[in-house]
Amino acid sequence: MDLAVTAFLIVLLFLLLGSGVWIGLSLIGVAWIGMELFTTRPVGDSMAVTIWGSLSSWTLTALPLFVWMGEILFRTKLSEDMFKGLAPWLSKIPGRLLHTNIIGCTIFAAVSGSSAATCATIGKMTLPELKRRGYPEDMTIGSLAGAGTLGLLIPPSIIMIVYGVTAEVSITKLFIAGVIPGLLLAGLFMGYTIIWALANPGKIPPADARMSFGEKIYASRHLIPVVLLIAAVLGSI
Repeated sequence: MDLAVTAFLIVLLFLLLGSGVWIGLSLIGVAWIGMELFTTRPVGDSMAVTIWGSLSSWTLTALPLFVWMGEILFRTKLSEDMFKGLAPWLSKIPGRLLHTNIIGCTIFAAVSGSSAATCATIGKMTLPELKRRGYPEDMTIGSLAGAGTLGLLIPPSIIMIVYGVTAEVSITKLFIAGVIPGLLLAGLFMGYTIIWALANPGKIPPADARMSFGEKIYASRHLIPVVLLIAAVLGSI
């Protein structure tokens, strides 16, 4: 019986999603129908109390603030400065500027809290530049798509906040637990890119003009605002 009910609700959910209904409304609709058909609890009262209890949590106030912060970064030149600061240090690594997608997503994930905002911002900044320089489109988009998911893991993560509120788990502990796995995943992405570049050397454009160490340090000044913003966000949490 339980298996049949579960299968029915899953099929109903996919039907609603496939018909174009918003995800939130689809979930509410399936929950409503499930409670009406398979429980004796008053649906209206139960859902009103549950929804109000979740939405009135002060912890969730961080969500629109992270979205707002990501939007600010998306509209300003801070993301472009990050690219300028990273590029000089990657010329000698196999794959070269392909790593800007991965490192950029790693850094921006620690600021925006959203994988969608991370992918959109870094992609808008790096894709045209990498295409102009002749990097293969499949690896450019693939590295961005993979590294963009780091926004879900590296704190501050919007998904972690939602999960922490729902499961009544310490959000601070979730954030601390996500740092090392996020950095490890970023390292694996870079490792794959290096192996691919070594196996396909003809697909990587030649390096730009060599820069002295002092010039690289000077170019890195563009990273200072990003680092300060990350420190401010994580420090305040």
